[in-house]
Amino acid sequence: MTLIYFDCFAGASGDMLLAALLDAGAPLDTVRAELAKLPIRGFTLETTRVMKRGLSALDVTVNVEEKDQPHRHFRDIENLLLNSNLSPAVGEMSLAVFTRLAAAEGKIHNKPTKDVHFHEVGAVDSIVDIVGIAAALHALGATAIHASPVHVGTGFVQCAHGLLPVPAPATMELLQGVPVYSRGIEAELLTPTGAAVLAQLAQFGPLPPMRIKSTGYGAGKKDLAIANLLRVIVGENDIRESALPQEDVIVLEANIDDMNPEFYGHVMEMLFAADVLDVYLSPLQMKKNRPAVLLRVLVRPQQEKEALTILLRETTTLGVRRFQGEKIMLPRKHVTVQTPYGSARVKVAELGGTEINAVPEYEDCLKLAKAHNIPLKEIYLTVSETYRQTRGQV
Repeated sequence: MTLIYFDCFAGASGDMLLAALLDAGAPLDTVRAELAKLPIRGFTLETTRVMKRGLSALDVTVNVEEKDQPHRHFRDIENLLLNSNLSPAVGEMSLAVFTRLAAAEGKIHNKPTKDVHFHEVGAVDSIVDIVGIAAALHALGATAIHASPVHVGTGFVQCAHGLLPVPAPATMELLQGVPVYSRGIEAELLTPTGAAVLAQLAQFGPLPPMRIKSTGYGAGKKDLAIANLLRVIVGENDIRESALPQEDVIVLEANIDDMNPEFYGHVMEMLFAADVLDVYLSPLQMKKNRPAVLLRVLVRPQQEKEALTILLRETTTLGVRRFQGEKIMLPRKHVTVQTPYGSARVKVAELGGTEINAVPEYEDCLKLAKAHNIPLKEIYLTVSETYRQTRGQV
């Protein structure tokens, strides 16, 4: 499993992303061969080695002959990509990124996506960058793409419509749900193309576990107070881990020593109603020998805000600790078995294609126990035994 991690400490642009991937080992000839399949002429892709704040990096430039380029809207680019001879994976990835970029531009300029106009030179530049990035990722065998929070810069940028704030409006639209920050660099560090690629393809968070194979640095065109570079890290997951589903999670926790214990049930109900992944309590011994409770909540990133609000409003804590992590899960499935008391589901977990655990579903067993006035433990045993006897047939 090949992992790609974009370290966006100086933002990102299309040429920086492409340059970093090439510097990390994506074959330039392969990328150029893929670009040659596009029905576009009048451009060249050049690479040069440059220095940024004492660091060696690759610079990519797309030279476009403006007189050879027709007027293009998104619908034209969509047809161009759909009717090209690009490798299927490269074509699909490129179209997904361009669609996201056009949707953002359309919303900002109040136009339907298909009617969004790309400047003649800018259109070719963006097409080459986006298709080149997709070709480079495909050549590297990327199976998962991750990225750090993105440094976006600050100040203003000169556009066709005049001075606009950084991030530019289309870039800001693309950043919905993306973790970003600014450290006072007066420049546009993140371009719309860079934002579209990252928002469409990457999961955001810390560097995932990997064995590093190579790194690459893509250079930006400006000289800044920081090294104007984008770093990419190419690595491999352990083969045993790569077969397991993973997802990014947030852990929220608080030590509480002054809340009525009767309130915890209510708080847990509210958190589970907010669709958090898990809530659990652990006993603690705190300062002054006070007994306390560690309340810990496991959430997906999109649930974090609601869960945090519940913790701060419904408990007596004055603060919440926050950690980012990954949840690694065994593949699982549900199998329904028929017992003398009715049907019940069994949750079956596997590792490497081998069953390692099978547990009756609590709610199903509870329903049967109540319906037949039989102890819950007996229903559990019956469901488990029925599954063992029939698992070769289900």
